[in-house]
Amino acid sequence: MKPRLYSKYEKDRLSILEKFLRPKSVAVIGASRTPGAVGHEIVRNLIRSGYPGQIYPVNPKADKILDLKCYKKIGEVEDEVDLAIIAVPAKIVPQVAEEAGEKGVKCLIVVSAGFKEVGVEGAEREKRLLEICRKYGMRMLGPNCLGLINTSTPINASFAKQNPIKGHIAFFSQSGALCTAILDWAERENIGFSNLISLGNMADTDETDFIELLANDKNTKAILIYIEGIKDGKRFLEVAPKVSKIKPIIVFKAGASAAGARAAASHTGSMAGSMVAYREAFRRSGVLTVDSLEDLFNLGLTLASQPTPEGRNIAILTNAGGPSIVAADAVSKRNLNLAWLSPTTIERLRSKLPVEASWINPVDVLGDALADRYAFALETLLKDYSVDAVIVILTPQAMTQPLETAKKIIEMRSKFPNKPILPVFMGGESVREAVELLARAGIPNFEYPERAADTLAGMIEYGEYLRSERIQEIPKFKVRKSDVREIFDRVRRERRVNLLSVEAREVVKAYGIPVPEYGLAQDRRQAVEISRKIGYPVVMKVVSPQILHKTDIGGVKLNLKSDREVELAFNEIIRNASIFMPDARVFGVEIQKMVPQGREVIVGMHRDLQFGPLIMFGLGGIYVNLIKDVSFRLAPISREEAYQMILETKAYALLRGIRGETSSDIDSVVDIILRISQLSMDFEEINEIDINPIFVYERGKGAIALDVKMTIGSE
Repeated sequence: MKPRLYSKYEKDRLSILEKFLRPKSVAVIGASRTPGAVGHEIVRNLIRSGYPGQIYPVNPKADKILDLKCYKKIGEVEDEVDLAIIAVPAKIVPQVAEEAGEKGVKCLIVVSAGFKEVGVEGAEREKRLLEICRKYGMRMLGPNCLGLINTSTPINASFAKQNPIKGHIAFFSQSGALCTAILDWAERENIGFSNLISLGNMADTDETDFIELLANDKNTKAILIYIEGIKDGKRFLEVAPKVSKIKPIIVFKAGASAAGARAAASHTGSMAGSMVAYREAFRRSGVLTVDSLEDLFNLGLTLASQPTPEGRNIAILTNAGGPSIVAADAVSKRNLNLAWLSPTTIERLRSKLPVEASWINPVDVLGDALADRYAFALETLLKDYSVDAVIVILTPQAMTQPLETAKKIIEMRSKFPNKPILPVFMGGESVREAVELLARAGIPNFEYPERAADTLAGMIEYGEYLRSERIQEIPKFKVRKSDVREIFDRVRRERRVNLLSVEAREVVKAYGIPVPEYGLAQDRRQAVEISRKIGYPVVMKVVSPQILHKTDIGGVKLNLKSDREVELAFNEIIRNASIFMPDARVFGVEIQKMVPQGREVIVGMHRDLQFGPLIMFGLGGIYVNLIKDVSFRLAPISREEAYQMILETKAYALLRGIRGETSSDIDSVVDIILRISQLSMDFEEINEIDINPIFVYERGKGAIALDVKMTIGSE
C-alpha cells in the first residue's frame, strides 16, 4: 500500500490551496472587453475550458464581458468568491488585493508583472502584497505568472492561448514563457496534462506547496518541474521524500553551470557549488533529475504510463543491426545491463525466427520482419524472468508494418503490465501514424535509442528508490556543546568570523575528533616551554584570522627538534607574517606535536543557503583543489552514507591499500565524518569547516586531524 502524506491537520491546512485547482467561484479583477487583452483572455479561457463554477468579471467601466455580468468592485459580488485572478497594473494590485481580502477571498492568482523582477520599487510592492495576503489569510500564486490550468475540474485560469487535453502529468514552471511554449508543443504532440502551474515570483506559494498538494491527486501520476531555484530548501527536504514514495517527481534545474557556484576561502567552499547541494537534495529526496526539457517529458510521460522496472536487465528487439548497436552502447554507458537470456528463451527464438536472425540479446528479427514476427519475439522476451524491460526498435523498410507492429506492442503492454516496453520507431512520415497510435495508448515513442536508454535509467533509479524502505539511523555522540558555545561567543564578542586555528581545534576536540597536542606561544620563551612540554619534534604555525593559507607566506615550520630551532622558527614566522601580511592581526604561533605521517584525507562542511550543511570527504593534502577527488552529502548523515561517501572517491583505493599495502583505519574516518555532521547540525552559525589534512593510520590505529579551519556567521 502506498503511504499517505497528510495528517488531518495537514489536510485542513491544504484545503485552502485546493481552491486554486477546484474553486467553486472565480472573480477576474481587471477583466476586459478587448479581445487579446490579458483580462479578456482569462475570462474567455475560463468559459472555453468548461469551468462549472460561477465566473465574476470585475471592471468598473463595463456592464458585461463575454455575456457575463460585470462588477465594479469585487466587494459588490453577491456570493462568496474562492479564487480571484488579478490582472491590473502593478501599482494598484495591492489595493485590489486588499479589497479581495475584505471580501473573504481564499486564493489569489496575480498575473500582473512589475514586482521584484523589475527592481527595488517592485520588490517593495511585492512585500506589501504579501503582507496583505498574510493579513487576510489568503494564499497567492505569483505575482508575474501565467496562471494555472487543471483539466479535471476543469479550469483554465490563465491567459495562455492553448487549452491542453486531459492527461496524467502535472507541470510546474518558474517561467511563464516556458509554460506557453510547452503548451504549444504539447498540442502538436497530442500530450495531455492534469495540471499546468506557472509559479512566477513565488512570493507566497512555491513548488513545494504544489508538490504537497498533488501528492494524492488521482489524476496526477507524475510531477514535472522546471526550476531556477528552490525557495525553501528545508521544507522541500521534508515534503519531497514523502511525495516521491507516492509518485515520481522529475526536475529540470536551470543554472547548473559552474558560473553559479560561490567561491570561498576554504577548500570545501570552493568546491561546494550550488548545484552540488541541489543534486544531493534531489538524491536524498528521491527526486529524478534530467538535463533537458526533452528528457523531462520523456521520463515523465513514461513513468506516468508504464511500470517501473524491477531491475537493470534490458532486452533489445530490433529489425536493423546499426540501431541495436547504438542501443546496446547506450544501455552500457548508463550502467544498465544487457539481459542474459535464458536457454528456454533462446531455444524458442531459434525455433521460429529465420536462420539469419540473431537469437541472443540484442535480438534482431531482420529487416523483413512483419508485425507477427515482432509480436512473437517481444512476447518471448517479456516471458523471460531475467528481462526487466524491452527496447523495441523499428526502422521503416520495404516490408515493415509500423502501424500493425504498434498495435502488437499495445497488446503486449496489456498482457505484461509489470514490464515496461519502450518503442523506438525511427523515421518520419512513414511511422507517424504508428507513433500517434502508441501515444493515444499512453506509450511514448522515442526517436533515438539513446533517449530510450536515458529514460530507462531514470525509471530504474526511481524503482530502486521505491524499494529502499530501510530507515537509516543518524548516530548521536556524547559531546561537549557548552565548550563550543563558549568559543563561538568569545569569537563573536571580538567581532571575528574566522576562528583561530587553536580555537577551531578546540571545537573539533570537544566533538571527540582526535587532534595532536598543541599550545599557543606569544614569544620565543613560551614557544620553547610548550615545545618541551609536549615533546620534540614539533610543528609551528602562525595564528591569525586573516592568514588562512599559512604555508603560502612561510608561516609553517616542520620537524623542529631543539630549543634553538624553535626560537629561530618563531622569529622567522613572525617576520614573514609582517612582511607578506602586514595588516594581519597575529595572535602568536601555535606549537603542535609532530605526528607520524599517515594517508592524507580531507573532511569539510559548507553550509548551503538553501539546504543546510553539505559535508565533504576526499583526498587531502595540498592537491585537494587540483585533483578534486571529493564526494558530498547533506547533513545529517547516517553511518551507511558516510561509508558511501568514501567509496565514491579514489581515496578509498588508497585507504584500502594498493598492491599489498596495509589497509587504513576507514572506520575512524567514518567516525570523523559523522561527528562533523553532528557539529554542523548542532550549531547553525557555522558556515564552513575544513579539516585538512587528516592523517589516517593503519587499521585499528585511528586518524588524527592536523589542521582545522572554521568560519561562523557574524550573528
